[in-house]
Amino acid sequence: MKKKSFFFEKKKQKTFARAVEESPAAYAKGKKFFGSFFQKRTLLLCLLSSPAFAQMDIPTVSTMVVRNERWQPTLTAVGTLRAARGADLAAEVPGIVDWIGFESGRDVAAGTLLLRLRPNDDAARLAELQAAADLAAANLARDTKQFRAQAVSQATIDADDSHLRAARAQVAEQQATMAEKLVRAPFAGRLGLRQVDLGQYLPAGTTVVTLQALDPIFVDFYVPQQALATVRPGETAALHVDTYPNRAFTAQVIAISPKLDQASRMAQIRATIANPDQALLPGMFASVTVAAGPARMAVTVPNAAVIYNPYGSAVFVVDHAKLPVVHQTLITTGETRGDQVQVLAGLKPGDEIVTSGQIKLHDGSQIAVNNTVQPSDAAAPHPVEE
Repeated sequence: MKKKSFFFEKKKQKTFARAVEESPAAYAKGKKFFGSFFQKRTLLLCLLSSPAFAQMDIPTVSTMVVRNERWQPTLTAVGTLRAARGADLAAEVPGIVDWIGFESGRDVAAGTLLLRLRPNDDAARLAELQAAADLAAANLARDTKQFRAQAVSQATIDADDSHLRAARAQVAEQQATMAEKLVRAPFAGRLGLRQVDLGQYLPAGTTVVTLQALDPIFVDFYVPQQALATVRPGETAALHVDTYPNRAFTAQVIAISPKLDQASRMAQIRATIANPDQALLPGMFASVTVAAGPARMAVTVPNAAVIYNPYGSAVFVVDHAKLPVVHQTLITTGETRGDQVQVLAGLKPGDEIVTSGQIKLHDGSQIAVNNTVQPSDAAAPHPVEE
């Protein structure tokens, strides 16, 4: 019990010494009043009630002056990237792979021969048909001379001409059949991974490799039907992918689907993005922010300055009429942009509000202002990677 009383007394002595150090004027006043019999406990109560000691309990906050800023209304949607031109290449007829002329991941020009199926007797069949066509042409030429000498009838000439055209058609048919065993690049682009091997039998339509044209590239996304009044072809959009968190890509709206999805009432929109370094790839997930109407001036505050409650949002407004005190003011908030929030009602430019330290305040609290550190108020913040 004595040990506990000793520590309690030591604690009182330390509190008293600190109070005397903070307010020597109050100490002198108390000592003069109580004389030599003045008690430490009574003096401590005097010190606690003095203005100098009360100054120690004033909360310190940071503030800022509300201002008007240019505000661009936007819509944010989830999009999927797709190639401007893309195809899974395949042979039109079945056969065995006889030759492969590409490597996975290479860029190829339009018309490049990529794969050939085994021709079998196609060349011999073509030679046979070409010979028949040459014979039909010779017969027509010979009978034409005889017709001029009135040695054959017009019917003979007509028959020879028909035989020649039929023979040439068979030659063209055989050439087309042989071409179906060749796989060529229909456009310039980048090849994907090879899906077949030499000597493998391919049924008709089996994918050999994918080909994607990567510059430009498209992004498809959906917006609600209410947004169709503000989004137009030609509007700019900002695109972000998690592959490049600190990089923003610029897109331009090129088309809006004339038909809405009946289940979701959403409209599909397509935008194009320049992709010269081919950083963006088809199938990527993307966050798209598109401008929705003209920009306007709006009152904005840091999101950290707003106190969100079930009954409404509020901020603390600083009043410098006498001592700096704060008054809790209800506001109506609008859209958010990065670390900023739009205020539709309750504040006007020039008002000074508390941006940090609100947890220590109530309506009418006296404050001390220290603006050395301010919360973030960026329209497009960039997270710092640690």
